[in-house]
Amino acid sequence: MRKLWIAFAILSLWLAGVGGWIGQGPEESPSDTADVAIVLGAAVDGDEPSPVFRERINHAIALYRQGRVGRIVFTGGRGPSERLAESRVAHDYAIAQGVAEANILTEEQSATTRQNLVQAEAVMQSQDLDTALVVSDPLHLRRAMLMADSLDMDAKASATTTTRYQSVSTQLPFLLREVYFIHHFWLFGE
Repeated sequence: MRKLWIAFAILSLWLAGVGGWIGQGPEESPSDTADVAIVLGAAVDGDEPSPVFRERINHAIALYRQGRVGRIVFTGGRGPSERLAESRVAHDYAIAQGVAEANILTEEQSATTRQNLVQAEAVMQSQDLDTALVVSDPLHLRRAMLMADSLDMDAKASATTTTRYQSVSTQLPFLLREVYFIHHFWLFGE
């Protein structure tokens, strides 16, 4: 029984450490620039981005307006209950916010974070674009950047400064989800 408690304590410490590491987020600099901002997809509600997705889109638009990126790549296909692709909804939202359509690129095939990055990289290569700022929520970016590194992308993190996940009751489930998915990535590469 003692060995079981020791194993449980070690596992608990490991998971808490990974959670803390995820919570710190990847290294980023407010002066980083790139060819594009890659906005990782999230849920949509009809033809409107979810609050989480809207904040990712708004962050990319801010990077664009600050001149830190020249173009924006929106990612995300259609979820099972979604009428429109996430990237199409983001595209339309950005245009309504004044982003020039010529500076918006989309991919509509991806359904996971890794697929978002693979498809975004293909879009970038088709346009001879090399560098990216990956935009997502702070808790999501640690895993996203591990994936970008595994794909040998020339990418840096750019976390949203506003997020729907502000209280412990909303952050904790998202953090636990990320702890699970980062282990899944380490074990299976996805």
